[in-house]
Amino acid sequence: MPKTPSTKLFHLVKSLTGAEKRYFKIFINSKDAATNKYVQLFDAIEAQAEFDDEALRQAIYGDEPVETRKYSELKSYLYDLILKSLMAYDEKSSVDYRLKNMLLGVRTLFKRSHFEDCKELLYKAKKVALDYEDFKTLIEILDWEKKIAHSQTAITYLDKELENITQEEAYFLTAIKTITDYQNIFFSIYVSLRKGVSRDEKQISELKALMDNPLMAHKEHAKSFKAQVLYYRIYSLYYFSISDLHSFYESSKILLSLIGSNPMLLKEDVSEYISALNNHIISCGSLEYLDEVRETLDILIEVKPITKDDEVKIHRQYYSNKFRLCITTGEFEEGRKELNRHLKSIEYFGREQFQRSDYYFQYFCIYFGCGDYPKALDSLNEWLAMAGNSDRLDLQSFARILNLIIHYELGNTVLIESLIRSAYRYFKKGEMFFEMEKVFIQFFKEEGKLMSKSEKKTAFIALKSHFEKLSHLPIYKKYSLFDINAWIESKITGEPFAEVVRKKKSLPATKVA
Repeated sequence: MPKTPSTKLFHLVKSLTGAEKRYFKIFINSKDAATNKYVQLFDAIEAQAEFDDEALRQAIYGDEPVETRKYSELKSYLYDLILKSLMAYDEKSSVDYRLKNMLLGVRTLFKRSHFEDCKELLYKAKKVALDYEDFKTLIEILDWEKKIAHSQTAITYLDKELENITQEEAYFLTAIKTITDYQNIFFSIYVSLRKGVSRDEKQISELKALMDNPLMAHKEHAKSFKAQVLYYRIYSLYYFSISDLHSFYESSKILLSLIGSNPMLLKEDVSEYISALNNHIISCGSLEYLDEVRETLDILIEVKPITKDDEVKIHRQYYSNKFRLCITTGEFEEGRKELNRHLKSIEYFGREQFQRSDYYFQYFCIYFGCGDYPKALDSLNEWLAMAGNSDRLDLQSFARILNLIIHYELGNTVLIESLIRSAYRYFKKGEMFFEMEKVFIQFFKEEGKLMSKSEKKTAFIALKSHFEKLSHLPIYKKYSLFDINAWIESKITGEPFAEVVRKKKSLPATKVA
């Protein structure tokens, strides 16, 4: 059975930024680069929208017969060459690389007994490592200081400085352990959250046990900047997990301010800052501090990415939150403009990263709010047709209700009868046929038989009553994702759905003190 071609080279090339691609061409610095097969392969991959190994082979060798091994070696060579160029590219800006090269320089000088030069370089390295809290490198620097003193037989120096060095080592080792312990607490809560927050007594008890760690008793235990960031990240995530929304907001605000107070570290790594901005937007949205949501979104979209991953995160988190804001406030036309910008740019990042139910659901809501029901249906069908749909069963059942609503808006009366039977079978098979689902199934069954406007209005008034009685129950939280109550209200009053949503959010703009 033939081996499936590897896509790792293709994905590496596609992940390069424009600056990294230009640097690669400079890095190879070959006069005959255009005739080099590895350059031809690089250009061929860059031109491909989707991976096609046979087309790449054809682009390089044409009809010329070539051994599979030879082609594999060419791909492997190009992969290694790109990796080397990226390492050289990172050396220009990365503090990690600067420190690594400084210590390699110390090693080289030490082998040649240039001890004073070693000490001078170590002094520079130590200053940088302290500024960036690179405690592991600081331990290595202290080790070099002892080695050099021993090689120089500097007994006076050791007698005077050994105690200070020992104390510094102890401090740096403690700092490393503290950061590691905070990371373990954070990831334990993160895993619990990603598995699904049931908020039952057992899960809440497990979360509280994690928070009982002595390190979480007081912020003074977090002595380094990195430890402080983790301390507030943990509290922010914990408060979100237990739905303490006000504490979630306060802790996310402190975290955001803390990270923003260190511009030097932000030049090195903005990933934590991006996450903090996203969490703060979510915290503001949960309390309906909508002005602050808008302000923070404006900050997020202006963050300068350092890596391709940063670019993806900024795009993903900005648009997800922007769509959510527009859906919540009824600003669907603005949402559609943002959606068009988003759809134009996802090819750059890779469409597959956005083929997820949460995106299709947001697309559905925006198109629905604009009254573009065909496109809303297309988005919903994309969601329902996702291969190996791994959504929670409750979200899949919710999608069936939305399917009935959109076909009702499209006037597909005959089709609705078939969809009701299909939804009924789905609910019964998945044991998801709860009271709310029964209410909607019964409504659409009966609604199709009604003829007069007054009868239809009465039916919607009854549906509204049933919905309001049930929607506050935790099991039906999914129904808050799309403002079904506003849709029902629009059918009763005759107002557009978007207008009903906007009126519900027409409170004075909220400004947090």
